[in-house]
Amino acid sequence: MKNLFRFVYFAGLLSVFSLVVPAQTPRPGATPPNSGDDTGAVKIFEVRLPVTVVDKKKNKNLITGLSRGDFNVFEDGVQQEVTYFTDEKTNPPVYVGVLMDTSPSTAGKMDFSKQAAKDFIYTVIRLRKDKAAFMTFDNEINLRQDFTDKLDLLEKAVDKVKKVGSFTALYDAVWQFSDEKLRNAPGRRVIVIITDGDDTFSRADLKDAVDIAQRTETTIFAISTKGGFLGSVPGVEAGTVKDAGDKYLTALCEQTGGAAFFSGDMLSLEKSFAKISQELRSQYIITYRPANQNYDGKARKVEVRFTDRDKVNQYKIRAKTSYRAVRDNLK
Repeated sequence: MKNLFRFVYFAGLLSVFSLVVPAQTPRPGATPPNSGDDTGAVKIFEVRLPVTVVDKKKNKNLITGLSRGDFNVFEDGVQQEVTYFTDEKTNPPVYVGVLMDTSPSTAGKMDFSKQAAKDFIYTVIRLRKDKAAFMTFDNEINLRQDFTDKLDLLEKAVDKVKKVGSFTALYDAVWQFSDEKLRNAPGRRVIVIITDGDDTFSRADLKDAVDIAQRTETTIFAISTKGGFLGSVPGVEAGTVKDAGDKYLTALCEQTGGAAFFSGDMLSLEKSFAKISQELRSQYIITYRPANQNYDGKARKVEVRFTDRDKVNQYKIRAKTSYRAVRDNLK
């Protein structure tokens, strides 16, 4: 019976995607087409790392005011050439996709999740600079509003969400949004996921979602509302987190340089959104040119280190720790 559901789902998914994205969508795990030209010229590629620095002792306060000379980047243990550095004053604009779970278990939390999503969009978007898009996912994936800086359009898109679907296709939503909407976004690429359930219906898996996010230089944050809001979801108690699904959600975020937040009440949900917004304001962007310019398809380990020993003892760095060296079509 499950296979029958999947057949029906993918048939419907294909018809939905054909309305909102180009027809030629690579399958999860596929190697992108060769992006070189016909002259045989070799294009030098660079890796862009959004980096967050927090205080180890003072409640993980975000640390700003550091400079290019405070950081070294290593790939597979070898120090790399840093070619570009920006901070909170010079960072490029943010392109953020808000992906909201509309599976059946979210019905009791829908109104508050919608309000929280709108509040976050209003907080994170700087007019005439940043842009946001809004997508929902259940057994279908629907782009409700493409990238825009018009807050009224985003608010209307969120308000129009009324119904829930049948399953949870979280990884498919991440794959689709990263590949079709963030691939060529001219700024920092971010996904914020609001979900209360494990993935139950995706063609893609965790590895696929991480891979496409890393290839499109996308940082993923997630807010899990699985803990439930008191009285909103029968049978779900506040604070019941950290099962297998939560661990997968954490891995999805951490492997892309982001973080997962687990909300047990409405106040903690609001605080989670505020933390993400503050973090995006406080990031450093380090771009480096890998010494190994071969597209060998292998995973490469990345580490950002402080140049000063004192900072190692005081602060902690968070950034993605690997990427796969494949030829991709990024601007």
